[in-house]
Amino acid sequence: MPKMKSHKASKRRLRITPTGKILRTQCGVRHLLTHRTPKRLRNLRKKATTTTAGYTRRARYALLKGQP
Repeated sequence: MPKMKSHKASKRRLRITPTGKILRTQCGVRHLLTHRTPKRLRNLRKKATTTTAGYTRRARYALLKGQP
């Protein structure tokens, strides 16, 4: 049986913290920015975390960090 391959696109987009949370970049900062307030744009630049069990489990499986 060959080794499992990690999902390369997920590897570039996601990062797992030592506590098990998933860090990702927020969407909505590419174009059409003129109608958004500076406060909103500042907050969108920060990394978003998620602790949802299902999403975390799938992300860990895609990155091969632990068993599914």
